[in-house]
Amino acid sequence: MDGVIADFQHAVEEYKKDNEIPTDKKLHRPELKIDFSKIPVMPGAREALHKLNAAGHDIFIATTPPWDRPEAWGHKRNWIEEHFPWLKRKMFLTHRKDLLDGDILIDDTRFRGQPDFKGTWIWFGVDSRCKNWEQVLEFINKKFDNEEV
Repeated sequence: MDGVIADFQHAVEEYKKDNEIPTDKKLHRPELKIDFSKIPVMPGAREALHKLNAAGHDIFIATTPPWDRPEAWGHKRNWIEEHFPWLKRKMFLTHRKDLLDGDILIDDTRFRGQPDFKGTWIWFGVDSRCKNWEQVLEFINKKFDNEEV
């Protein structure tokens, strides 16, 4: 979710600005108190998910909320309901994304078992083939026999 459909980095930068924290300072989890419900949608994500859904792909949201901030779990659920209401009952909270079952996992990190995912893992924003949603759609089109998404 964060860094893939929710523009978490934008929210971090806004948090730093609002709290007068130098932009070059790296914040660690205990210091970062972002309200997840206020994170903007990642550019291209809304259109891409609608195209994937319309093409018949079954979409689920896997997210790793901060376990020390249970209120963030509700923020994330509310965020999905606001921006992608058709996915509100298709969310998983997990620290082990390698245990998920599916064809494709799109994630921006590799610290929650993503490299061991049984299907195809797309390292969003890092993989040179999938730096943005337009490229992800192209990749998925090729993977699924050039069916237009």
